[in-house]
Amino acid sequence: MRQGPKILMLSVVISLAFCLSAVAKDRIVFGGGPAGGTFQTVANAIQVYKPVKAMEGFTVKAQSSAGSVENLRKVNAGRMHFATVYSGHVYLGANGLMKNDKRQYEDVRAVAFLYGAPAQLVIRKGSGIKSTKDLVGKKVGVGNAGSGAYANCDLFFNHLGIWDKVKRNAMGYNDAAAAFGNKQLDAFWLFTAFPSGAVIMASQTNDIELIDLGADAEASGFYKKYPYFSKLQIPAGTYKGVDKATPSFQDSALWVAHKDVPDEIVYKLLSVIFTDEGLKHMVSQKKTFKAMAVDKGVDGIVTPLHPGAIKFWKEKGVIK
Repeated sequence: MRQGPKILMLSVVISLAFCLSAVAKDRIVFGGGPAGGTFQTVANAIQVYKPVKAMEGFTVKAQSSAGSVENLRKVNAGRMHFATVYSGHVYLGANGLMKNDKRQYEDVRAVAFLYGAPAQLVIRKGSGIKSTKDLVGKKVGVGNAGSGAYANCDLFFNHLGIWDKVKRNAMGYNDAAAAFGNKQLDAFWLFTAFPSGAVIMASQTNDIELIDLGADAEASGFYKKYPYFSKLQIPAGTYKGVDKATPSFQDSALWVAHKDVPDEIVYKLLSVIFTDEGLKHMVSQKKTFKAMAVDKGVDGIVTPLHPGAIKFWKEKGVIK
């Protein structure tokens, strides 16, 4: 049946309206991390928060990744709008100091402090391993390639002179915990908030201990060479069978953005996440996010803030 001009015009208008509604919201990509890590939880938690989903003009989509280093590169290239990246990597990247990568990643801007991420090195109780240097010749899970865990393990182990002396296995946290449980690894390294689900998994199949990384860092001059790391202790009882506090070091996990993300979007997201209800939502997703607070919003940040973040933190009185 032949359509008349009015019917044809109406169908075109309806089609156009449908297309416009389908693309009415810009897709904002928030880079997460590997399974079993806290980075992915950050992205997922922000994506599913109802006030974020209700925002007009854009929609946030979480995207998994290898972790901090990959996120830094993808945000800098504009392939991610937001992501979680360690403060140390933002700093090293901006200054062309990344290992085997002298490129300067100058288009990444800090948005907020999220939490402190400590190094954790899991071994079996009674293994005879007392320090990181005792891992020479051992099979060690060192984090998956492209992750902050891998990069910081590389940094620390090289600083101690053992990176090329261990049998390295590049894998994510959950895979490492499973391999450790099957006696395929002697130890595995994490760089994430505690308690880690992967370490809890490992403690269910083995009696575990944590290496005193703080002692190794102190004795080797690690803090003097890399001043963006800070000291902390993993409290006694964090993991089954680990009954004493374990000294370690941490970097700050930051929410970052590409410099060209509109100021309004950065400001709006901060305005709903850093509220009493927004912070309660984050903690409901993972207890680690108890570290998030308005008065700590710029802790651990040693690189430039995004203009949208500057506006928000100024209004909150966090910066002048």
